[in-house]
Amino acid sequence: MSDRRTAILEAAATVIARRGVRGLRVEELAEEAGVSKALIYYHFEDRTGLLRRTLALVNNRAERYTAEQAAAGQPAAETPADPLRRLEQALLLELQDLPHVRENSTAWGELRASAVFDPELRGELALASVIWVREVADQLGEARPTAPESALTASAERLTALLEGLSARWLSGILPLTDARTRMREAIGVEVAHLAGLD
Repeated sequence: MSDRRTAILEAAATVIARRGVRGLRVEELAEEAGVSKALIYYHFEDRTGLLRRTLALVNNRAERYTAEQAAAGQPAAETPADPLRRLEQALLLELQDLPHVRENSTAWGELRASAVFDPELRGELALASVIWVREVADQLGEARPTAPESALTASAERLTALLEGLSARWLSGILPLTDARTRMREAIGVEVAHLAGLD
């Protein structure tokens, strides 16, 4: 992907996080990205294409920063050996008071809300969500290898949905970050206990 195209998508994520999808204006996006409006139209044929590519960027950034932060400052010997601790660590990385995490989570929430009215965006969001649920289900399966696949998937769906809700409540100031992180840890415990009962 070209540097200018990436700059436009990064700027789109910033503007969406700041103003929402409905507040995304080409003029503001061009100013934020430091490019002309014509260049935006050159790289993206329409608004839906721009939103779809921004959703992909937001998803990729989340994967990248969780992987990088999980590894940062932790020698291999300190990476949690327990699959449940690895799962907890991965999910809690989405609940950090860091500017790039806040922006990414806010943009994801805005794009998710917009998908209610945009069938094309809805498909992209569904695919990203399926991949995320699969990753969480795989991690749960490492901890509870004899649990049925359908139960692992259901637990992963509940955990990812809860994480999105907790993130929205924290970002909007309804729930303190420490409480959001505590609720997530508790939910992981509940899901693991449920899966243990199915072994």
